[in-house]
Amino acid sequence: MKKYFPVIILLFVTLIWGATFVIVKSALIDISPLFFISVRFLLAAVILLPFAFKILKSFNKQVFREGILLGLIYFAGFAAQTIGLQYTTATKSAFITGTFVIFTPFFQIYFEKRSPRKEVVLGILLCVTGLIFLTSKENSLLGVFSEISGSFGIGDMLTILCAVFFALYIVYLDIVSKKNDYKPLVFLQIAVTGVCGLLFSFLFTGLKIETMEFTFSNNLLFAVLYTSILATILTTTLQTKYQKSVTPSVAGIILSFEPIFAALCAFFVLNEKISNFGLIGCVLIFAGLLVSEMLNKNK
Repeated sequence: MKKYFPVIILLFVTLIWGATFVIVKSALIDISPLFFISVRFLLAAVILLPFAFKILKSFNKQVFREGILLGLIYFAGFAAQTIGLQYTTATKSAFITGTFVIFTPFFQIYFEKRSPRKEVVLGILLCVTGLIFLTSKENSLLGVFSEISGSFGIGDMLTILCAVFFALYIVYLDIVSKKNDYKPLVFLQIAVTGVCGLLFSFLFTGLKIETMEFTFSNNLLFAVLYTSILATILTTTLQTKYQKSVTPSVAGIILSFEPIFAALCAFFVLNEKISNFGLIGCVLIFAGLLVSEMLNKNK
């Protein structure tokens, strides 16, 4: 059981992220996307600030440099996903974002000079197939692929960039978390993401790409508190601390459970139905995790 504890922790992280789908969707009625990112992460940084003063003493140039870079990659992923969602469908966005599970092994091979195990490759194939089924509202193969295909626009390109950045983040986190204390890395990446969100929110408003909007509401307050405390501080801390115990490729498979948890949350909160193919997709993603991790006899 002990060897599977990091897997359980990362699944818990993914569960928290999955719930943000419904919460943020409601909050974006009252706030613009990039400004929401800035508020979410800056509040998290402020909450962590009293603890960060003690951690600052252990900062060195290497930790500072790697923490900053980690934050820039993290922000790039969130920004590309949020902006891209405005120009594509939720179905295509969910599927394309989930393809980070494909890109992760390539970054792992390039940066860490190691290839994923055969079980992991099979698990990735199962997860990608599961994502295709899960993000479909159709109950036929023709409907599934017609929904995923279609015109390829700027929103889809941005979402692909999002998937690439998230894959890069998973691999780079694996590298830096093994040689540094996780605490300064957590604070730095959260602070950098918040600052970048604010700067780009002003920049995009000036360029008339996005209009900075903010209207106080109970929904927005709950969304900010949930995403700042649970979906940022808690999840970033847990992921930074425990992801190093699994390979980046396996971490990608575990994190691909997010669409499952998002669909379940939407089902219970918004009464959104899951298609029969969606249920098959859930089973395939779960099978991908079993094949890649639980059935590995060499651990």
